[in-house]
Amino acid sequence: MARRRLLSDAVWARYLAPPADERAVARHATLGPDDMAAVTGKRGSANRLGYALVLVYLRHPGRALEAGEIPPEPVLTYVARQLAVPAAVYDDYARRDPTRRAHLVEAMRAGGYTAFDRTAAHAAVAFLTAAAQTIVRPGQLAGILVDELRRRRVVLPSPPVLEAVMRHARQRAERLGHEVLTAGLDEAALARLDTLLAARPAGKLTWLGWLRKAPQSPAPKNVPKLIDRLEYVRALGIDRTRAGALPALVFERLADEAARIAAQHLAGLNPLRRRAVLAAAAVALEEALTDATLSMFEKLMAALGRAAERRSDARAARSMRAVQGDLRVFALSGRAMIAARGRGEDLDAAVADKVGWTRFEAAVARAEALCGPELIDPTVELVARHKSVRVFAPRLLDTFAFEGSPAVQDLMVALDLIRTTYRDGKRKLPAAPPLRFVPRRWRAFVVDQGRVDRAAYELCAFSELRDRLRAGDVWVRGSRRYRAFDDDLLPRPTFAALKAAGPLPLAVAPHFEDHLAERSLRLEEAAAVVAARARAGTLPDIRLDATGLTITPLRAITPPTVKAVRQALYDRLPRARITDVLLDVDTWTGFSECFTHRRTGRTCDDRAALLTCVLADGINLGLTRMAETCRGASLRQLALVHDWHVSEGAYAEALARLIDAHRILPLSQVWGDGTRASSDGQHFFAGGPGEAIADVNARHGNEPGVSFYTHVSDQYGPFHTKVIAATAGEAPHVLDGLLYHQSGLAIAEHAVDTGGASDHVFGLMPFFGYRFAPRLRDLKERKLHLPPGVSIDPLLAPLVDAGGPIDVAHAARHWDELLRVTTSIRSGSVSASAMLRKLGAYPRQNGLALALREVGRLERSLFMLNWLRDLDLRRRAQAGLNKGEARNALARAIFFCQLGELRDRTFENQAYRASGLNLIVAAVILWNTRYLARAAADLGVDPDLMRHVAPLGWEHLSLTGDYAWDAEDQPAPGELRPLRSKASLLAA
Repeated sequence: MARRRLLSDAVWARYLAPPADERAVARHATLGPDDMAAVTGKRGSANRLGYALVLVYLRHPGRALEAGEIPPEPVLTYVARQLAVPAAVYDDYARRDPTRRAHLVEAMRAGGYTAFDRTAAHAAVAFLTAAAQTIVRPGQLAGILVDELRRRRVVLPSPPVLEAVMRHARQRAERLGHEVLTAGLDEAALARLDTLLAARPAGKLTWLGWLRKAPQSPAPKNVPKLIDRLEYVRALGIDRTRAGALPALVFERLADEAARIAAQHLAGLNPLRRRAVLAAAAVALEEALTDATLSMFEKLMAALGRAAERRSDARAARSMRAVQGDLRVFALSGRAMIAARGRGEDLDAAVADKVGWTRFEAAVARAEALCGPELIDPTVELVARHKSVRVFAPRLLDTFAFEGSPAVQDLMVALDLIRTTYRDGKRKLPAAPPLRFVPRRWRAFVVDQGRVDRAAYELCAFSELRDRLRAGDVWVRGSRRYRAFDDDLLPRPTFAALKAAGPLPLAVAPHFEDHLAERSLRLEEAAAVVAARARAGTLPDIRLDATGLTITPLRAITPPTVKAVRQALYDRLPRARITDVLLDVDTWTGFSECFTHRRTGRTCDDRAALLTCVLADGINLGLTRMAETCRGASLRQLALVHDWHVSEGAYAEALARLIDAHRILPLSQVWGDGTRASSDGQHFFAGGPGEAIADVNARHGNEPGVSFYTHVSDQYGPFHTKVIAATAGEAPHVLDGLLYHQSGLAIAEHAVDTGGASDHVFGLMPFFGYRFAPRLRDLKERKLHLPPGVSIDPLLAPLVDAGGPIDVAHAARHWDELLRVTTSIRSGSVSASAMLRKLGAYPRQNGLALALREVGRLERSLFMLNWLRDLDLRRRAQAGLNKGEARNALARAIFFCQLGELRDRTFENQAYRASGLNLIVAAVILWNTRYLARAAADLGVDPDLMRHVAPLGWEHLSLTGDYAWDAEDQPAPGELRPLRSKASLLAA
């Protein structure tokens, strides 16, 4: 059976074909003086032209001119013109193969070229092995191999030979990785790895299957189950530092294989590969289970807190109903005493006569009981849940060695004390336990009449542990999510070297004094303009005077004819199924090529199955029901394609292709130039198994859910999306979409609503050169923060914060550290969202968080002044957010299956849902844009009107029902589907 080709003939032709465009022909086919001397020595025009072409082919593409091969017309004409001979004489040369071979030997000898022999093959395999470790895609490897052979002046062999070199290099690289990962493991350790594939005594799963199926739902009983798995992995004795012996990409690929290959298939691998994959699985599982356990602990503590608040609120509501009668008693008694005092009568008799002292005293006793902390503070309810925490607390403390910064050492001592108390089986805490870590709101519960309450003490310690884990000043070695703050950043020596070499990849001055001077000058200028226009009454839609600040809401400027024009345009668009849209867009962009095999890097052979998987993610149908609905696709086939071809990286790359194809369309340029964007979250409720890992956001009711946070360009292109918890703030995720999207968009200005804005985000934006334009709901209540020495018009004085100027000295002291943080974000050492979450969770005394807040206040003050004076800025922000909200309507229409609820039990599958949805939305937008442009040209619609017609309609698309991939119904290459005519519209 013939081996499957790594690359198609068309791909190889791109590497091995001679140059075709004018610039490439001139670069590679120009003959130098030495070339001309060698050529002119040949007899006859045909020989001179043929020899020259042999020289050109050796230079580029680096192979021999084949027998009977006719060079491309541009190359043939260009070389013939240099020799002043007719191009037609080459026909005579092409028929004389012995002459061509003799010329080839002569040209190789003269140019120092060598043939591709066994020695060259071994050298090529050795060279390509290093690249094959980290590069999976055959096309990239082929490019590296061809370039290196050209550099070495080795004549390129045929594609099958080159593919054999690539295969040998990949096999060698793979074997090298396996040997490095398992080096030094003794027979006992290797045997322990093999036991992962054995069946467990209880149940039908293998040990590996049991480890993979860790519980997801945050429940007290599930924490010990996660710890059981973690302890089993640790007992395998595979040091997690082994991962560092391989390039990160190599280890991640092995770990990914370990997560996807079924246990029975793993058992059939050769011993070296099997044990290497299992070793990678052990290291990856230890880290994943560590993070899962700590994350579940974090969610449990949050859930206990929310439950305590709900119970406290319910009790307070019941108490309010019960106290209504007592309030009437107090009202009657009070009114009687007031009247008696006015008349000079006895107050005692007045109360006794009106309500009676017995009734009054009972009401007072009940009121005193209601004022107790156990009725108004949810902490009481939380302490009452101590039994739930005791289910997992002892094992949690025994399993993890928590470390922390000096600021939390008292908490560390308290956790050690609690650990010892559990381990020794004691019922009471030792005398005088550390209390400095106890916040003020907990003190009344922890210390009661001089005695430390154990339940309250432990709940307080675990509550503080949760907060400090989130902030990063408590960490656990072996965790990726909960590691030390400094571990996320570039090492200090590396940063110092980068700074010394300069400039840093940032958009701010390297010295705080220069940054402050520039921002202060701009702030003074903006304040002067705002004050002058306010006094003249020329601030657009703003009134600022002694009575305060009034901002008039923006008025719509949409022409009245837009609605009719939009309807006429969409009435002309062809009707199509969503499958037709995906097929058309894939033909235009080739986005399906991005979904390469995770291990081999090859594209998917079954395009229909791949697009079916994308559609199943995007419409929220899932593979099982899609296999039942879609003709010609079995669940096994879809699952195989999804497991090995669908990934977050593939979705991001495919989305970038669509966005890049869309942004260059003429109609897209009418909507915007691609330099502005907005972002917003869209809430989706969770149902079924998905409820276990979702959170409740009171703004959306009492049902759990998650948010898809999406960035949209001013051209309507949704260029980035991610899943965030429903309870998570949006602000930390604003920068992720701007920094980590893969499209060619160059965003300069970004808009968000109030939920996406914080002083920390304001502070980070200028480091990366972005203009931040949030639509702040409470702008009138926010204050200006000025640097010392900045003076403004007295008219603006009421807008200035009375708490004093910005602490520029504190910001200056931490400027270098802020540069290190932002350089780390820019270099990819840590994501912007992870860093902002940690800084936002820090206690108030943290110096770096306070410094960033001061920088952010300065930026926000400048923004507020610009917002007041610049009507166009307000309109741009409003327009950007409107585009994002309109995109959300289209997304909601596409994501209709399973009642629009997320029912996936893992975060990875939820991320696939979000990415698949966004990819389909982008495909619809691209498809609509091309057809709207054609319809607009057909109807003669003015471009000014087209600015108001969004490519977000779906009335003409069939989103439900028949998911058939009818490739034969597609338009021919370069053509579009015919628009609907007026006659067909009337018939419809």
